[in-house]
Amino acid sequence: MVIWIVGLAGSGKTTLAKGIIKKYNKNKIVHIDGDKFRGLFDNDLGHSLKDRARNARRISKFVGFLSKQKINIVVSVLSNFPFWLKWNRKNIKNYYEIFIDTPLDMLVDRDSKGIYGKYKKGEISEVAGMDIEFHKPDKADLVIDNSKSVEDLLSNTEQIVKVLCT
Repeated sequence: MVIWIVGLAGSGKTTLAKGIIKKYNKNKIVHIDGDKFRGLFDNDLGHSLKDRARNARRISKFVGFLSKQKINIVVSVLSNFPFWLKWNRKNIKNYYEIFIDTPLDMLVDRDSKGIYGKYKKGEISEVAGMDIEFHKPDKADLVIDNSKSVEDLLSNTEQIVKVLCT
């Protein structure tokens, strides 16, 4: 089973992924985090659209490879390329996509990773949702409104774990 969690930076993707993994302790789950995945390749890619597309390709192909070996995976990644989400659906069996929908102004206010502040100061030049258009997934299996608390976000884990167990 592959649970693919999509959303803007700071929307709660990693928080939800960790909550799912904590609740689902029946079998081992591999967590692929977009930020950490870049590090596996020595951060050889920047954040331009071209580099983001290359990283999206890497993640989708790698997860596809692992899923063919019957490994349960939770992916938490921005996923701003509709092509790769469609590819995932076509090529990854037992694929379940979750979109965490958080208003951009709320993410800027929260700025849990400091990304939006760095963008405003000019320390980084490209942020999805700010200068790069973010493409909301159009076929997510579950859309979560994350305009409330972390507890509210994590209240979805039970529903998601039921999907894993079927």
